[in-house]
Amino acid sequence: QVQLVESGGGLVQAGGSLGLECAASTSIFSRNAMGWYRQAPGKQRELVALITSGGNTNYADSVKGRFTISRDNAKNMVYLQMNSLKPEDTAVYYCNQAKIGYGSSWLVYWGQGTQVTVSS
Repeated sequence: QVQLVESGGGLVQAGGSLGLECAASTSIFSRNAMGWYRQAPGKQRELVALITSGGNTNYADSVKGRFTISRDNAKNMVYLQMNSLKPEDTAVYYCNQAKIGYGSSWLVYWGQGTQVTVSS
């Protein structure tokens, strides 16, 4: 069964922090790189952070130095720690498989996402 469940979003003031969690089914998580994506109103969904099964990470320039992605392979969990949040980080955040350079259009199934709102 394909399953992606994101949680941890909320409302935070600029400069604050939030931690997101994602529970993924084994069929998605196992041996795959995983990523956090976000979609702001009127914009395309973008990949902001990626982590390989071995723990190597890659970040979009817009979040580099502020966001940290991690994973627990024993629990099929992916995490995103977001610090120094900015109003432009406001979006619905999703987790899913990820490939560098592939964006999000190659993926078919998505979870419900979790809303992150950063007030100025």
